[in-house]
Amino acid sequence: MKIRNLHDLELFVRAAELGSLSAAARQLDLSPALASAGLKRLEGELGVPLMLRSTRSLRLTGEGERLLPAARLALDGLRDATEEIATGRQVVRDHLQISLPSDLGRNHILGWLDEFQARWPEVSFRLQFSDRLADVYRQPVDLAIRYGSPPDSGLVALPLYAANRRILCAAPAYLAAHGAPASPTDLAGHNCLRFRLGDELHDQWRFTRGADELRIDVAGNRACDDGDAVRRWAIAGRGIAYKSGLDIAADLAAGRLVRLCPDWQGEPVPLALLCADRRQLSPTVVLLRDHLRERCEALAGLAV
Repeated sequence: MKIRNLHDLELFVRAAELGSLSAAARQLDLSPALASAGLKRLEGELGVPLMLRSTRSLRLTGEGERLLPAARLALDGLRDATEEIATGRQVVRDHLQISLPSDLGRNHILGWLDEFQARWPEVSFRLQFSDRLADVYRQPVDLAIRYGSPPDSGLVALPLYAANRRILCAAPAYLAAHGAPASPTDLAGHNCLRFRLGDELHDQWRFTRGADELRIDVAGNRACDDGDAVRRWAIAGRGIAYKSGLDIAADLAAGRLVRLCPDWQGEPVPLALLCADRRQLSPTVVLLRDHLRERCEALAGLAV
């Protein structure tokens, strides 16, 4: 089976977007009879009905729903390729809906996306901030940037900074008032700023040193489901935090926070760009992945 006429495919996409075959025909400067014939020809080549039509309404069949995203992708790719050949430059255009982690998203990724749009102005973003893992199958999200290994092994995970780990840290003001723990085992005597994800309170912090491993149950008078709030509490001297190294790299470099127990390593929390299907890895997404990976590596280098 082959689709012989790309104009028929474009007609199908326009009609689906406009909800009207006649409106699509007007946009493409076709007569209603030619538009109807083009759609029938496409359905004949595929061997399935794509749209259910009446004089007043149009809706996609199940087969039409499945074809629509692939048809858009094919037409966009062809348009971009021909424009690149004609102009001699790479064309990047897309609309991406992205779920970002609270702390890194607000304080760093927002600026990195500004840089990306300055270079590729035909790319638009719609952003959602949350430390919960977005459901990229059901929510209106194309991509999610998240720490840790994805719970769904079916997701496509593109590494952004695989070497990221949690770091035990506190502000100079807190350490001046309460002293610094010599070992993670001393955390029982400190106010620990805990993070809550959904119904789960992260009150057991893990550390390794060579072959040794510690799991420390911690307690404190503050907990939050927003990673940015936990970091702000730590900077304000409210207690000891166990934060992603990327989140606090700039704070460590500026002296707003101090790394504690540096001979012990915190648990790994790799940062990745997640999507539901490899077909979503458009040239725009690949360029964005490369841009974010470079910025993450530069940010991590601040704390070295």
